[in-house]
Amino acid sequence: MGKVMVMLTAAAAVVACSVAGVMVRRRVKDRRKWRKVVGLLKDLEESFETPLGRLRQMVDAVAVEMQAGLVSEGGSKLKMLLTFVDDLPNGSERGTYYALHLGGSYFRIIKVHLGGQRSTLEVQDIERHSIPTSLLNSTSEVLFDFLASSLQRFIEKEGKESISSQDVKRELAFTFSFPVKQTSLSSGVLIKWTKGFAISEMAGEDIAECLQGALDRRGLDIHVAALVNDTVGALSYGHYHDPDTIAAVVFGTGSNACYLERTDAIIKCQNPRTTSGSMVVNMEWGNFWSSRLPRTLYDIELDAESLNSNDMGFEKMIGGMYLGDIVRRVILRMSQESDIFGPISSILSTPFVLRTNSVSAMHEDDTPELHEVATILKHLGVPKVPLKVRKLVVKICDVVTRRAARLAAAGISGILKKVGRDGSGGEGRRRSSDKQMRRTVVAVEGGLYSNYKMFREYMDEALREILGDDVARLVVIKAMEDGSSIGSALLLASSHSVRTVSNI
Repeated sequence: MGKVMVMLTAAAAVVACSVAGVMVRRRVKDRRKWRKVVGLLKDLEESFETPLGRLRQMVDAVAVEMQAGLVSEGGSKLKMLLTFVDDLPNGSERGTYYALHLGGSYFRIIKVHLGGQRSTLEVQDIERHSIPTSLLNSTSEVLFDFLASSLQRFIEKEGKESISSQDVKRELAFTFSFPVKQTSLSSGVLIKWTKGFAISEMAGEDIAECLQGALDRRGLDIHVAALVNDTVGALSYGHYHDPDTIAAVVFGTGSNACYLERTDAIIKCQNPRTTSGSMVVNMEWGNFWSSRLPRTLYDIELDAESLNSNDMGFEKMIGGMYLGDIVRRVILRMSQESDIFGPISSILSTPFVLRTNSVSAMHEDDTPELHEVATILKHLGVPKVPLKVRKLVVKICDVVTRRAARLAAAGISGILKKVGRDGSGGEGRRRSSDKQMRRTVVAVEGGLYSNYKMFREYMDEALREILGDDVARLVVIKAMEDGSSIGSALLLASSHSVRTVSNI
């Protein structure tokens, strides 16, 4: 019996040693995997870094590209498109107007009544709908018939009494969130699609005529009287409420900006016919590019796999359509180089499966166990990851979003520099003192800005860094909701007011 006990004890010791050895090797392996991931995270942070010096170089580059785009067509990555908007709403507009807004993810229809004073603006009805994905690769006829039928249903809600009492044709402003070369306030041809749309036969077509044709086919007595870029609509709405508004930026599915420029600075347009001495310029800043942009392997891969490769480089770093996919690509690479996320999920390998609203939800998850992060990872086919891995995902969201917000701030600062509102004087003028600096309002719209708190905070922080506290306190970033849609209707009303005055 004694020998048996000795043998059993020895066997148990051997087993214990073996188990201990396995556990040690596993811990060593786990530490190596984690060190690998930490190294990848460090590389990510370094490649996405946006120090103040780089941001200021970007500010200069934006201002230079703006000037080049005003001098000649094709002279800059920034298209600097004329909008034929020179008189912004001032609150005296009257009448009832409609607006239809086609964006990257949603379309909206509104009815606005104006009583001649700012306080009498009344949004009488509004509808918001997601754009069916089937439309993104459809035909122009299918797309515009869909919009016309949606508008028809909207108007039918007003009832027969409203229709019979309408003794004048309804006038509609078409807010269009894609690059258009305008030939007047009410007409313009499509330059290209962005934000995932790919209807090839529409390039070069007059957008207002396409919508008007669809309305006419349905027998709707509606006149498309204005074609307005969404940023221009946002500027219009901002200026209606605050005359110090001189620029507008949209941070949504994509991103773009416009601003009010002196007509004598628009050299490529020999005889701009304006009464105000200024005109709103649609920058189409999503196509901005500079060697100072912190482009990474993830950006290069995303661009190569997008519908519009080698195009819209700036938008792909800051637009809501793309931030989620950048985060997904980082997580996927970490999964490929380390198994801390478990087996590689086929869902995680799907482009654009991770939306930016999910990135926001993970980034701003304040639960102790990061339950929201765990839930979203589970939907991506990554279940049961430990808390430290969930914290890693939050950090990835932070790095990607911080870069986007700081680049957005540099873009806004570039506009302010171009028009002499950044404290440096701009365009060769001497540096302004604090007393000479004017209050400046930048209207901002879009779900990325309005719904993503950390994006807003990082952008505001970067603006203060770039401009300095003395100038930054005079620059107001004013968030709006549905401003681009309402503002387009205001522009239409404003153009009527101008025509009425000129005919007196």
